[in-house]
Amino acid sequence: MATVVLVRHGRTQANATGVLAGWSDGVLLDEHGQAQAAAVAQRLAGVTLAGIVASPLERTRQTADAIANAHDAGPLDIHLDEHVGECHYGEWTGKELKKLAKDPLWKAVQSHPSSVTFPGGESMTAMQQRATSAIRRWNEHFGEKSTYAVVSHGDVIKAILADALGTHLDLFQRICVDPCSISIIDYTKDRPFVVRSNDVGSDLSFLTRKPKRGKKGDAVVGGGAGHA
Repeated sequence: MATVVLVRHGRTQANATGVLAGWSDGVLLDEHGQAQAAAVAQRLAGVTLAGIVASPLERTRQTADAIANAHDAGPLDIHLDEHVGECHYGEWTGKELKKLAKDPLWKAVQSHPSSVTFPGGESMTAMQQRATSAIRRWNEHFGEKSTYAVVSHGDVIKAILADALGTHLDLFQRICVDPCSISIIDYTKDRPFVVRSNDVGSDLSFLTRKPKRGKKGDAVVGGGAGHA
């Protein structure tokens, strides 16, 4: 099974001030975000990663660089992929969230995102489809026994997690993904398993010894013993 370690980028000034950055140029990690990236890089330093896939935006590249350069086995290759890039928010890009909350479309984004196409931008359904398709392509690229990292964005990671959980996109706002949090999905031939979600501090050494899922990748009835 392929194991995908989803990492949201560290905090930016746009995050801190409530601005929807989207695909804006020049949005970099702030001082706190740089510290977050260094911390998540240390958490992943001893994990055997086949590589890193990253959104091409600066904030995700900075976070990916920190992870790649801190890796115990030496610097990792980073593959930039716009398919795991931020949602294209169109005319909403660069605007304050408190002002966007007054837009009639805001309510649909919260309660019925599968119906939403951002003005001049992308539909949330299209964002989920291109992101989940990219994950499956990278699973094939790295191989079913691989563990690799994907550095992406909050809404994109939430959409990938919703797909793995078999949850409709209209419910994906119930998922939280904080800056530099880690979410982990095991992809077996039959189904994905969400191993971690929005994890900002646990020991990740279990990734060096993958659990056995059975020949068919079945879930353990009763919940199993967990990771040692």
